[in-house]
Order: sequence, then C-alpha cells, then structure tokens
Amino acid sequence: MDAIAAALLREHGIDGGAHRGRQLLPDMLRQADLVLVMEKAHAARIARVAPEASGKVFLLGKWQGEREIPDPYGQSRPAFEHVYALIDQGVSHWLPYLYASPPGVSAA
Repeated sequence: MDAIAAALLREHGIDGGAHRGRQLLPDMLRQADLVLVMEKAHAARIARVAPEASGKVFLLGKWQGEREIPDPYGQSRPAFEHVYALIDQGVSHWLPYLYASPPGVSAA
C-alpha cells in the first residue's frame, strides 16, 4: 500500500496493515454478491473477463450520479485526501442499500 494512503487510513482510525493487493480472478467474481469499482473502465474490464459477473458490478459512486473515483497513486497527499473523501461518500451512499431488508421482510 502506498505510504500516503496507509498514513491517511491510520489518521482516520483504520488499520490497513493487513491489506494486500492481488489480481482479480474470475473465481473471486463468482463468489462475490456485489463488486464495487472506482472507474467505468474497471467495470468494462470485468465485463470482458467475466461477463457473467456484469450484473453485480457497480461504481462506488453509483448513487452520486455515477461518479468515478480517480486513482491517486503517485500523486501528492492532497490527491489522496480528496480520493479518501470520495470513497467515504460513496460508501455512505451505499450503506442504506447494503443494509436494506429483502422484499417482504420487516427491518424491525
């Protein structure tokens, strides 16, 4: 993980120490219920590699007008701070949909 990203996560109380980047494999997509990507190009790449997964791939910024989130790698700290804020907003907008009850099931 980029040192700036790791420091920013620590400042927000998030331990990113266990994070390890890895290649996305078709089996991972088959096992996933939902795949959130940051850019439309990511979704397009997944559709080419595993078209059967297309129905569960969405932009993290979907609920913000299909907002794309740029990769800050190799940029300055302000770029990472901006992207952190965009990711935080995207996650906040997804939460009501992730914790919604299935149709016909009471949330009480």
